[in-house]
Amino acid sequence: MKDSQTIGTPVIDARGLNLTFQTADGPVHALKDVNLSINKGDFVSFIGPSGCGKTTLLRVIADLEQPTGGTITVNGMTPEAARRARAYGYVFQAAGLYPWRTIEGNVRLPLEIMGYSRAEQAERAARVLELVDLKGFEKKYPWQLSGGMQQRASIARALAFDADILLMDEPFGALDEIVRDRLNEELLRLWARTGKTIGFVTHSIPEAVYLSKRIVVMSPRPGRITDIIESPLPRERPLDIRDSREFIDIAHRVREGLRAGHGDEV
Repeated sequence: MKDSQTIGTPVIDARGLNLTFQTADGPVHALKDVNLSINKGDFVSFIGPSGCGKTTLLRVIADLEQPTGGTITVNGMTPEAARRARAYGYVFQAAGLYPWRTIEGNVRLPLEIMGYSRAEQAERAARVLELVDLKGFEKKYPWQLSGGMQQRASIARALAFDADILLMDEPFGALDEIVRDRLNEELLRLWARTGKTIGFVTHSIPEAVYLSKRIVVMSPRPGRITDIIESPLPRERPLDIRDSREFIDIAHRVREGLRAGHGDEV
């Protein structure tokens, strides 16, 4: 396995990370000896088969799960301290919008909870809705929007309090290929405009290769990192880059890493 090399203090740093769930049927080893550093401004995708621990790793970063061994820091703090400091926004697989609130109301919700003034809430909501190309839909309700637009609203909500880190758990997995392609393009543009550090979970090899600066390949349970692939692709990536030799070579390496991980399964 190739470990990542960093210069300076990484934004996210995991060393010897383990997580074992205790169940009625015995222990379940979700993560094993995970070593990973993510630097400021990185776009890192996590890919692996179902049950490999990629979402669990994202949830550990977000302090939604607690490791049973090893160490992890987020912005130099524990995940709990980073959560309290609102260091990250989190986008789930489903948009999770409240149907009785308008799109603007959904985006403003975390700002209301954090105690921002109404004027600041309105300014921030307007800014992030424009950022995700939803200006003009502020007063619509979630049921009036397509699935792709709902996910963009979910991303806007995660961006509203301007956290430096954006954690995304298969946000486009339920969308059709055409919508998914468009949102992939929009996400790359958003990353370029904001410079945020993004952790992105996906099952899709083309999506991981298209989006990422680095691709973290994980094995079946217990979840281990089998490869970390540095992408040579330029930051500006038209969709047709997927037909290039470089793109195909990276996708092949990801696929080989996934196969190797299955071969190591015990």
